[in-house]
Amino acid sequence: MLDIEDLHTGYGETRVIFGLTLKAAAGRVLAILGRNGAGKTTTMKAVMGLLPASQGKIRIDGQDIAGRRTFDIARSGIGYVPETRDIFPSLTVRENLELAARLAPRNSAWTLDRVITFFPNLANRLSNGGNELSGGEQQMLAIARALLTNPKLLLLDEPTEGLAPIIVRQIHEKLAELKREGMTMVLVEQNFGFATALADDVHIIGRGRTAWQGTSQEIRTRTDVQRQWLGV
Repeated sequence: MLDIEDLHTGYGETRVIFGLTLKAAAGRVLAILGRNGAGKTTTMKAVMGLLPASQGKIRIDGQDIAGRRTFDIARSGIGYVPETRDIFPSLTVRENLELAARLAPRNSAWTLDRVITFFPNLANRLSNGGNELSGGEQQMLAIARALLTNPKLLLLDEPTEGLAPIIVRQIHEKLAELKREGMTMVLVEQNFGFATALADDVHIIGRGRTAWQGTSQEIRTRTDVQRQWLGV
């Protein structure tokens, strides 16, 4: 589903990613792990066209999207939940969702009613402004908004950051439900337990390059890799 080959990218003249190659298989969950500053969020931004790729290829379903504009990439079937969530604080929950629903194709599997059923916490908050939501509710809204674009690939950057443990469990349950339905996901996450419980495959980035790759089950037994590249 997602195929990154020899990616080089960064911020202006500052290079962060140096020749990264990774793959995310359809119907599976890939967790991208690494220490702070390793280049995980930078990789996500490059996939979405928010950062230019100075070298390399980024393919979705075999089609190279490197160099395309961000809104074209989004319309190609990628839902993006950024680390900052980026909901519209001055709009109501319903208005945030309705804006996203406008991008969905006809007969989309994800509708306004379905995402509200999927995230019942939002059902009683539809008239509230985005700035009136808790951190957990904002994260649910950000994911719901991405689902309304009817993505074939869902990118999630630090979905549990700053959330209470009870909300983390709720987010995990919902992402696990999406996984059971066959949604392909790429997850950047600092919470090792959360990530490895959800993911099928793991790719560790260190100093802008691939440090380790394998299955979720394998990384849980590799305490040496955890200590060296994750600080676990």
